[in-house]
Amino acid sequence: MVKFVVLVFLLILSCSVALPALASVCRNYGGHRICIISINRSAKNYWEYRAVVSVDGVKRPMEVYNCRAGVKVQRDGTVLAFKHNDPGELICSFFQKS
Repeated sequence: MVKFVVLVFLLILSCSVALPALASVCRNYGGHRICIISINRSAKNYWEYRAVVSVDGVKRPMEVYNCRAGVKVQRDGTVLAFKHNDPGELICSFFQKS
């Protein structure tokens, strides 16, 4: 009987523990599945976002998306203009100031 009570207690305890959610915003955009894994807006420049995205399940390293200039800055400092259907276009349109 004691083993049964302990088992029920452990079952209730294990169900009451909430695991952290790993939610990401995913959209079908330009024929690709783009997911924003993490995103932070710059405190100094509200038009800049630091984001980690995945495109069709392939995770990209963190890049800085400059919505004002329409460019992204890679970790090595390379500045690239947004291409057609670029994740930067999605980020800038999704978080556009209204």
